[in-house]
Amino acid sequence: MGLNPGITDWQGRRVWLIGASSGIGRAVADALHARGAQVCVSARQRAALEDFERSHPGSRALALDVTDRSATLAAAQHLLAEGPLDLVCYCAGHYRPMRADALDLDEMLRHQQVNQTGALHVLAAVVPALLEAARQGRAPHLSLVASVAGWRGLPQSLAYGPTKAALISLAETLFLDLRPRGVGVSVVNPGFVDTPLTAQNRFRMPALITPDQAAAAMLRGWQRGDFEMHFPRRFTGMLKAMRLLPYRWYFALVHRMTGL
Repeated sequence: MGLNPGITDWQGRRVWLIGASSGIGRAVADALHARGAQVCVSARQRAALEDFERSHPGSRALALDVTDRSATLAAAQHLLAEGPLDLVCYCAGHYRPMRADALDLDEMLRHQQVNQTGALHVLAAVVPALLEAARQGRAPHLSLVASVAGWRGLPQSLAYGPTKAALISLAETLFLDLRPRGVGVSVVNPGFVDTPLTAQNRFRMPALITPDQAAAAMLRGWQRGDFEMHFPRRFTGMLKAMRLLPYRWYFALVHRMTGL
């Protein structure tokens, strides 16, 4: 039994996916629309969103830059004026490989603005409405897409990893605060998924999966009521175990495995 109420029937559920123009977010939007959900997709890429809307009858496209606080609030208010939201999933992400000998402060701050501050903008805009929906007997759910890069420090992840670690901590605290009040909370920690973000990597990505496979894993997790979803397990299970190692052993093993 999961820590959240399981979501087994998506028919008619109102879903807002932020960061859904490509990659995992787009695949989740495809999957939920196919299961009868009323899907609204948001991202900065208006053309990609409109393409989704045309090919998915009944869906909505709402262009949004999550780093814009007032625009995020206005978008949420627009959707909530039409009715309560059953799932809000924050999939927006920014990634550039970075090491400390090539530190780029502007890029680091961009990671923070999209991956972390954007999530806070969405939370501020939707959490009161999710709590109200829970008081009215609904079972709304909030999901944050983080990454295994947030579990422990990794090479090439100087800018990306800390923002994902912040999302994991944020989700844990949200669960403690919101789950007793009727709002489900989950965090998604993917391994390597074949997306425009990971296409920048110049190293072999072990256990690389497709966005559709990632979306299927997320839907299974929501169905079970999981708090955390991590996949593919053949890769993330190993990283989970490595989290338990003392620093001396962990750092040596990472250097040995990556050559960095």
